[in-house]
Amino acid sequence: MDVVAIVLTIITASTPLLLAATGELITEKSGVLNLGVEGMMLIGAITAFATTTVTDSAVLGVLAGAAAGTSLAFVFGVLVLILLANQVATGLALTIFGIGLSALVGTGFVGIALEPLPKLDLGLLSAMPVIGQILFAQDFLVYLSFFMVVLVAYFLSKTRLGLILRAVGESHDSAHALGYPVLLVRFLAILFGGFMCGLAGSYLSLAYTPLWAENMTAGRGWIAVALVVFGTWRAGRVALGAYLFGTITILQLHVQGWGLEIASQFMSMLPYLATIVVLVLISRDGAKIRLNAPQSIGKVFTPSR
Repeated sequence: MDVVAIVLTIITASTPLLLAATGELITEKSGVLNLGVEGMMLIGAITAFATTTVTDSAVLGVLAGAAAGTSLAFVFGVLVLILLANQVATGLALTIFGIGLSALVGTGFVGIALEPLPKLDLGLLSAMPVIGQILFAQDFLVYLSFFMVVLVAYFLSKTRLGLILRAVGESHDSAHALGYPVLLVRFLAILFGGFMCGLAGSYLSLAYTPLWAENMTAGRGWIAVALVVFGTWRAGRVALGAYLFGTITILQLHVQGWGLEIASQFMSMLPYLATIVVLVLISRDGAKIRLNAPQSIGKVFTPSR
């Protein structure tokens, strides 16, 4: 059993979940529930893949994917914050739109394969046995996912802007009474969430499986939304949950190779079954959810109130 190979596959399976969940965490902390994560990831994935194919530049591809996710988030922000559309319905519509549009745009890119994102070469550090391969020979999006988790945790707990964001999420009326721009804060949080989902989609099509396939996110956007609840709206716990679910995801690739007679269909549904089980267990502790969840999440705010 190649332990290094298993750890590397866990990292690659966990990274898109971590990127998307970190973005959704900031969005929900502002008091907005965006269920369009799946759609934004798909739009980011096809945009990144198409851009990289045309320009032969992975950097441009990643930037284009992030921009595409941000653009879709912009539309969501206008609908729910300016036009006061229902957040749940709009998020679901965003996912359906993302699935359809990505399939349409990606028609001409099916069957094309790209070289995966290059791994960073840190010299002697990367050449170290075992540890070097795991810690010092990853692509830049893996390191970016770690950095963003630390940055978000610091931002939410140690900065004045993070305090304002949390205040808006806890009570938008009180935050407005204190003079904070509630709509602007929420709009920026939504855009950040879209940016991170675009990065997550870019990672899927340029690093995890460097090709385009319709609906290639395969429900990862929904898992990312669940991870925010699983992590009780805390960045460190969200990261832990992302790697836990990443581990479960890659089990289907190794279990049968270990000689265990488990139906492949069961292993394929295991990540989604685990998501349902975790959410059911968490929902039983209503007091903990009320204590940690932003109190204004999903609620409409109008400045005239």
